[in-house]
Amino acid sequence: MATFAKPMPIPTPTAQPFWDALAQHTIRIQYSPSADSYVFYPRVLAPGTLADDLEWRNISGAGSLYTFTVAYRPVAPHFAEEVPQILAVVKWDEGPHFSTEIVNADPAQLSVGMRVKPVFCDYPDDGVTMLRYEPA
Repeated sequence: MATFAKPMPIPTPTAQPFWDALAQHTIRIQYSPSADSYVFYPRVLAPGTLADDLEWRNISGAGSLYTFTVAYRPVAPHFAEEVPQILAVVKWDEGPHFSTEIVNADPAQLSVGMRVKPVFCDYPDDGVTMLRYEPA
């Protein structure tokens, strides 16, 4: 069976502070004073207000499992060795939603609304840290 190198994210200039924080095992996302809310995914102008007031702030990364699915077939050839794979959306306590993967968990023990905590997965060969989640 052929093996495939996993695709890795390539940070954009706008998103670079997010990736730099993950490399330090912290989570930093944008906050808009004009909208009085946290923002994710990284962008140039605040959603809703279009204000140029976005600032980077650290968050805990704690949250709840908003939704998930268990993939018993690989979503792409790159992930053939990683099934079952638990694909999820986490709702951070600060508000925004984050698409991720649940690790260190039995799919049968997961439920929507359960508390989850961040897991930092370093890929030194690729120079990137990925943010995953596990039950809290």
